Amino acid sequence: MSKAFTKESDQDEDDDLPEVAPVAGGKNYITRAGYDRLRAELFTLMDDERPKMVEIVHWAASNGDRSENGDYLYGKKRLREIDRRIRFLTRRLEVAEVVDASLHHGGDQVFFGVTVTYADEAGVETTVTILGVDEADSAQGQISWVSPVARALLKARVGDVVRLVVPGGAQELEVLSVSYPIPTAPS
Repeated sequence: MSKAFTKESDQDEDDDLPEVAPVAGGKNYITRAGYDRLRAELFTLMDDERPKMVEIVHWAASNGDRSENGDYLYGKKRLREIDRRIRFLTRRLEVAEVVDASLHHGGDQVFFGVTVTYADEAGVETTVTILGVDEADSAQGQISWVSPVARALLKARVGDVVRLVVPGGAQELEVLSVSYPIPTAPS
């Protein structure tokens, strides 16, 4: 069947999905840097990318037959993706709770925003930074505060041995060191 005879829905596919659920405990902790990155992405999408895509779609629509117009079809699809990301970022920023990890600078207990080094039972040392769900990047050694490893480490102190329950059984992790960002002077 030709695409010209199919109805293109004005409703996005994700409109029937539930609102963005808060993470465990109802909080969406995030660092100031993570919050600023999400906010910058939101404004870039709203102020730059979306207006450019609207202009492209308008131009493509003025060229006539929309059913076989690749620029128009791609533009509409990209516009929906941008709008979906804008809604997602808006919801996440609304429920974000910015945490200043530098308040714990000099401490030896594991809290949100810490960079912690721990050793597993085999003696393998791992260093991770515990960040918010929306900002953690495992490729950079960052884990979400709701991850099993972070949950096991939270509130432990240097020298403590914590128990991490994994599908293959339980492991013990020893907290070797913690470090927090240095506080910055208020501007």
